[in-house]
Amino acid sequence: MSDVRHVLVLPDRDAAEEAVEALGERFGLDEEPRLVRDALAGEDDAEDAQWLLAIQDAEGRLDPRELDAFAGEWDGWREEP
Repeated sequence: MSDVRHVLVLPDRDAAEEAVEALGERFGLDEEPRLVRDALAGEDDAEDAQWLLAIQDAEGRLDPRELDAFAGEWDGWREEP
């Protein structure tokens, strides 16, 4: 078993929360993704924050290209490890 993790970067909290719900439905995740606020360097305003979804994929069954396309539906992207 490997320790594969994917990180999706989304532009705002609303998009991230919608994506969390849709991820489980679309990909049948065993564990809910971890939602993390990532403030941009030097910015204090919450409007200048990105949101990260950390997805555990211990079995390596999620296709990175599909996750990237999924994040794109919310104007986001998948970070390369």
